[in-house]
Order: sequence, then C-alpha cells, then structure tokens
Amino acid sequence: MPISNTESGRPLLIYLHGFLSSPQSYKCQLLKQWLQQERPDVIFYTPLISPYPGEAAESLGHLLEELVRTHNGPVGLAGSSMGGFWSTWLAEQHGLPAVLINPAVHPARLMPKHLEQDLQPYSGELQTYRLRQRDVDTLLELEQSLPTPLEGRYWLLAQRGDETLDCREAEQFYRGQRHTIEEGGDHSFQGFARHMSALVDFLFPNH
Repeated sequence: MPISNTESGRPLLIYLHGFLSSPQSYKCQLLKQWLQQERPDVIFYTPLISPYPGEAAESLGHLLEELVRTHNGPVGLAGSSMGGFWSTWLAEQHGLPAVLINPAVHPARLMPKHLEQDLQPYSGELQTYRLRQRDVDTLLELEQSLPTPLEGRYWLLAQRGDETLDCREAEQFYRGQRHTIEEGGDHSFQGFARHMSALVDFLFPNH
C-alpha cells in the first residue's frame, strides 16, 4: 500500500475483516464511510485476507512491516472475528494499539468444521477455497506464538448474544485490557456505529 508524501503524519487505521469475508463487509464499509465524513484526516486501509492461515500470516506480516517502517504517523488496528485474531497477532509484533470486535480467540478450534469443503466468501466474491489439516496446524502454531499475558494496548468490544463465538473466552484472553461487553447483540456486533468515534480516539489519542 503506497502512501504519498501528502499523507505524512496522518493516522493510519488498518481494518482486518473476518473469515471468508472481505473489504466489502458491512462493518468495514460502515467504518470507511464514517471516517470519510467525520474523520477525513484518518487514512483507512483494509486488505483482502486469505482464508489460508499461512498465506494470511505471510502477506499481513509483510504489509505491516512495510507500513510501520515507512509511514510517518501513528498506526492502529481494528479487526472483527478472525480479523480480531490477526489484529492481535500483528499488534503484539509491532507494539500497536488494536480494537477487537467480537474477536476469535482460538480460531483453530473452529476451523475443522470447514475442512475439505468448497468454501465461498460470505460477501459474494466468485472464489472457492478448500482448507486442509495443515491449515489448522498452522493456525494453532500462530495462536501459540502469542504471549501470555498480552503486551499490547487493546480494547475488547463484545456482545454476549454472539451466536458464533463465546465472548467469555475473549473476556479471559484480554483480561487487564479495556473491555466493553454488551448484553444481547450478535456476531455482527449490533450498533457498531455507536463506538466509531471512541474507536478512533482509542487508537489515536493525540490526534
């Protein structure tokens, strides 16, 4: 992602979407539109993330290394579901702040049910993926590489009505970090727009 000299010093918000999702996801587009209207000073970038853990780790790792090295301004991460896991993994590597929205804490546990099936993105892209056992093994290794306790600066946004992930796991995993746990809701995180202003302030407190 090239950043021009005119963008020097501006905050850079990297949003990471969930498993089998894309930059066209609802929350991603909602945040992008809100930033354009309310915080045009913030650069917004959301990469397309491969559902294959090894490919995703390699591409995201290279992307963040380059951005942290070249961007003359603060960098913050936000991620939903599997994107929350990737945000944490990257934040720990680079000492970045991150906001996690109904994040996947132990995604390797969820992957076996998707093995050896033709998978298509929820957001409609015309692609098909097929996960193997080696993908589960790779993801488990990535999970185990995270330090305990976490060293980063995190804000957990979770809803107890999440039908896909048990938010109690996230509460435990991100203990000692900022928490906002809401009753009801679902995996998509109902009412996400209510937190957008605070999300930006958390990631970029001096901007």
